[in-house]
Amino acid sequence: MMQRLDRSKADFDEKLTALLRVPAEDTAEVRAIVAEILGDVRSGGDVRLVELTNQLDRRDVASAAELKIEKDRLKTAFDNLDPLLAEALSASVDRVRTYHEAQLAALGGGEDWQFTDSLGNTLGQKVSGMQRVGLYAPGGKAAYPSTVIMTAIPAKVAGVEELVLCVPTPGGEVNETLLAAAYLCGVDHFFTIGGAQAIAAMAFGTDVVPRVDKIVGPGNLFVAVAKEMVFGTVGIDMIAGPSEVLIIADKTASPDWIVKDLFAQAEHDEMAQSILISADPDLLTAVAERLPVLLAKQPRSDIIAASLKARGAMIQVADLSEALALANRIAPEHLQLAIENPADSLEEVRFAGAVFLGVDTAEVVGDYTAGPSHVLPTSGTARFSSPLGVYDFQIRASVIDCSREGSIVLNRAAALLADVEGLTAHGDSARARVSNQ
Repeated sequence: MMQRLDRSKADFDEKLTALLRVPAEDTAEVRAIVAEILGDVRSGGDVRLVELTNQLDRRDVASAAELKIEKDRLKTAFDNLDPLLAEALSASVDRVRTYHEAQLAALGGGEDWQFTDSLGNTLGQKVSGMQRVGLYAPGGKAAYPSTVIMTAIPAKVAGVEELVLCVPTPGGEVNETLLAAAYLCGVDHFFTIGGAQAIAAMAFGTDVVPRVDKIVGPGNLFVAVAKEMVFGTVGIDMIAGPSEVLIIADKTASPDWIVKDLFAQAEHDEMAQSILISADPDLLTAVAERLPVLLAKQPRSDIIAASLKARGAMIQVADLSEALALANRIAPEHLQLAIENPADSLEEVRFAGAVFLGVDTAEVVGDYTAGPSHVLPTSGTARFSSPLGVYDFQIRASVIDCSREGSIVLNRAAALLADVEGLTAHGDSARARVSNQ
């Protein structure tokens, strides 16, 4: 079911490269479709938005106003939830808020800062939350209230003034838990719009859908391509690939727990990736034996089996140090250290979207209730990208206030540098401050 690799074998690097390669999708046709949708919504506004929504999501609405869900409807959804589910949803929101408030404090509280140099110049930054952010939460095959929480709460904590949420509702079917999550997170505008047309509406704005400054949240290929194509008109968080987990385990880990952790990732879709690395061959063998037994109990067994067969692997290494080096090379979205004394190894981890320490810390808590956002870099992009956080929703303006003495010193040097670059007007501007004594 999962291929088994050995780090010591001569062909390991070749096999690992093939394993990590995300099968290329032919996006030429998708890009053409998305470009047409973006252009249609940009020029046709609400009229075209309604037509596309009716066509692509099997809806029957007469105007864009019918695509908006009002705040009192969101509150009703929360009030009618099963009490235990409402409690769990509220706990998730509280934990995510607490984490990102701590993150904001670690960044200096999101406050302006300044210092005065030896010449009397005042330098610093002005920090502001963005005015309006667009959130996209997937719908269709499944709805994800957790995505609303993981995108909306960091934005709110960062000081964003308005949140616009778009969610596809094929056939007009709305997920009540998702509505409740939007209520708890303080979403300002909720629209039942999906796909590239939702990205277009938020990026360009219509009479009904407000234009946003940044769009965040995962979606299908059409959504990902649309986000890529509107970047520059608005900001985006990232272009996310298939979800993935890498588990480093030793003899202290339960084979059954490891199997269930692998399944939890693989059930996302057939392109999800689950990798297990261990220096203990007996553990790898035990996991391999338990895989088919536990798979039979899974309702999404077909998806799990396809994912594990296509992109899953168990890798044997010589020791923990080799396992950690391999993890840094892969730079996974989720890294589980299901080992003894995991905190001792944390310093050796350089590249991962999120790190889960110990056998009791499953990746699943990161999806729902731990606190950090579950919007994470995938496909090795953790080498240069970070989890969604409050810093993604703030803008920083440099502040420069020259003293008279500082103006003379800085402009004199600036004039010389401008001359070297051949920018005469720059030099003239600088010299005017130097000569005007």
